[in-house]
Amino acid sequence: MKDTFFIKFDNMAFQGIDEDSELIPLLTPEDEEEMHNEQLPETLPILPLRNTVLFPGVVVPITAGRDSSIQLINDANNGNKVIGVVAQKDEATENPRFKDINTVGTVARILRVLKMPDGNTTVIIQGKKRFEISGVLVEKPYITATIRETQEDPTDQTSEEFLAIIESIKDLALTIIKENPNLPSEASFAIKNIQSNSFLINFVSSNLNLEVHEKQELLEIGNLQERALATLKYMNVEYQKLQLQRDIQSKVRSDMDQQQREYFLHQQMKTIQEELGGVSYDEEVQEMQLRAKKKKWGKKVAEHFDKELAKLQRMNPQVAEYSIQRNYLDLLLDLPWNEYSQDKFDLKRAERILDRDHYGLEDVKRRIIEYLAVLKLRNDMKSPILCLYGPPGVGKTSLGKSVAEALGREYVRMSLGGLRDEAEIRGHRKTYIGAMPGRIVQSIKKAGTSNPVFILDEIDKLSSAHQGDPSSAMLEVLDPEQNNEFYDNFLEMGYDLSKVMFIATANNLATIQPALRDRMEIINVTGYTIEEKVEIAKRHLLPKQLKEHGLNRDHLKIGKRQLEKIVEGYTRESGVRGLEKQLAKMVRYAAKSIAMEEPYQVKVTNEDIEKVLGPARLERDKYENNEVAGVVTGLAWTQVGGDILFIESIISRGKGALNITGNLGKVMKESAAIAMQFIRSNAETYGLNPEIFDKYNVHIHVPEGATPKDGPSAGIAMLTSLVSLFTQKKVKKSLAMTGEITLRGKVLPVGGIKEKILAAKRARIKEIILCEGNRKDIEEIKEEYRKGLTFHYVTDMSEVIEIAITNQKVKNAKKL
Repeated sequence: MKDTFFIKFDNMAFQGIDEDSELIPLLTPEDEEEMHNEQLPETLPILPLRNTVLFPGVVVPITAGRDSSIQLINDANNGNKVIGVVAQKDEATENPRFKDINTVGTVARILRVLKMPDGNTTVIIQGKKRFEISGVLVEKPYITATIRETQEDPTDQTSEEFLAIIESIKDLALTIIKENPNLPSEASFAIKNIQSNSFLINFVSSNLNLEVHEKQELLEIGNLQERALATLKYMNVEYQKLQLQRDIQSKVRSDMDQQQREYFLHQQMKTIQEELGGVSYDEEVQEMQLRAKKKKWGKKVAEHFDKELAKLQRMNPQVAEYSIQRNYLDLLLDLPWNEYSQDKFDLKRAERILDRDHYGLEDVKRRIIEYLAVLKLRNDMKSPILCLYGPPGVGKTSLGKSVAEALGREYVRMSLGGLRDEAEIRGHRKTYIGAMPGRIVQSIKKAGTSNPVFILDEIDKLSSAHQGDPSSAMLEVLDPEQNNEFYDNFLEMGYDLSKVMFIATANNLATIQPALRDRMEIINVTGYTIEEKVEIAKRHLLPKQLKEHGLNRDHLKIGKRQLEKIVEGYTRESGVRGLEKQLAKMVRYAAKSIAMEEPYQVKVTNEDIEKVLGPARLERDKYENNEVAGVVTGLAWTQVGGDILFIESIISRGKGALNITGNLGKVMKESAAIAMQFIRSNAETYGLNPEIFDKYNVHIHVPEGATPKDGPSAGIAMLTSLVSLFTQKKVKKSLAMTGEITLRGKVLPVGGIKEKILAAKRARIKEIILCEGNRKDIEEIKEEYRKGLTFHYVTDMSEVIEIAITNQKVKNAKKL
């Protein structure tokens, strides 16, 4: 049986259970008779319980955390205070429905509702009668069902057999309470003073250490004598377990004596090993002392080490804590306290290394050189926390190796993707079995110096769980004002990380905690142009793949035109990871041909590319649709870089309905509604008869419906599409646009301009319309990225229409 105690509640004596805090009143026969005669309502709200079964007459406190349960309790407490209580079939079910609960439960009355400090609601309820659910009326906001009373099978409570069972239950319960030291003696008072036989059975059943489904089986037994026999059976099992525990404790005492004997034997073995030349524990301690003398740590760390070493010497080597303490001392000795690699301040050499390993990325390279320049002049500076932000495959992670080589520092990489345990950052406390330091300290130990280049890969993919919030633990790591005393739970003291050069990488800034993002210097690493991809493939990717497949430059040659064909026809990304996969296919084809002694073209042609890679899948035939009025090319930003999208509009006879499709988000649908309303209010300006809006249905569609799309950037494109549709004037070819609109027809600036410009160049766009407010963004983009593009800066939709609609002004367009 569970541990029990007595408490006072509302001037009534209750018996309670320690862990589940169940409260059981000492029910009198008069109370039972009144409860038996009480009529049940036809319908009841049903409260599902995770790990408790309520028996008639028993009072229990229930902690409600689910919103539906809290609402049910509040509604019932304000009404007749009667609810139905049923156990769940699976306690892991978060939002149980009718199929997830048992059909037999107990009608309960709410005695008290308490608001807990943690925000949960605790309700004290008392079981009344058993019932069975006949049918479900509703399941939202909580289950409400029709019920019928479950009648007890007739039992002769005066028979000798029944009375013998009751006496056995009482005697066995008193014996368990007496022999279990965890049960207070006051519990026997409750057993002796229970006057009702049925309540005694329910009381004992409620207190047994049984699984929920076993208690549910007891509740569903209709015959009181059969329920009493089943309860007695479980009590006998519990009593046998109690006797077994007592035997085990006796055996453990004997084992302790045996352990003392083994200790003396081990001491004798130790002496024999020393005589034979083996390593003793004392020699290990002496070796640690010698290593400690060579460490460059400060006085505070040295005193802490001596204290922990003295603790090790006092320990019995046979206990489990000895190995934990020895591992802890090894960590203190292995960490590079105040050991730093010498930085190389040859800035010209650093530039050559960065240019050799990475083509493009000028902003990142310039920032690294600036850091080296300041470090060279000052010779002491807290390392900055750089965050390289951009789409996958643009070289963010590999850049760290080049930076480490340029600085002459050790290189460490730590992947944070999916990390959800705070102990991975801060470490475990030594009191836990299998405790170890956090990965930050482990990586510093592996590097061997206290100033490595530390890559925090995928920092935007940190996740939270019940083990803690790792992104919050990273705040101390990445704060230059705090990380000079970074506290690791296993190390139990501060470690200086201020000289470490942290470089984080991320694909999406939106998922990074704001406080964490504030501690980092964001450097935007955008995608590459087609020309840059060709150069990267020529300089880095192709030689790398040839080497990995056991070939050299004489085995396969891919010209610049062929590389450009692969880039344009088989990759559609901001980075170069997909391009590298396509080049790997070409190299594998050559390797297979050489291994099988088959003829192949060493100098790859366009026909060879299609033979190996198949027909071009991403040919950008973007402009044939512009032959139809209502089709406009827009520019979009995605997590993998920029992209282009199309806005298509058609009309059909109807009653003026507006349909929007294409897996669009709320903001994008609002942009379409704004555009439609703007045209309605300015119909005469565009030469349109206002009556047509009531005679035609409009359908706006954004292709590639499987891809979710959202944001305000497509506002001017949607409005241009609708104007082109109603005026039946085609949009100018090779033209794309991006910008947000207002109901007054104003054009607002948007973000992701550089990524959108690169997407436009990849798609052979010639002209781009964008807001005047984005002019500064265009001026920040390198001239080579803007080459071949014409930019039109606008502030009002009338300017957009003048530029986008060809042949003649829209005001003179033919009316529908």
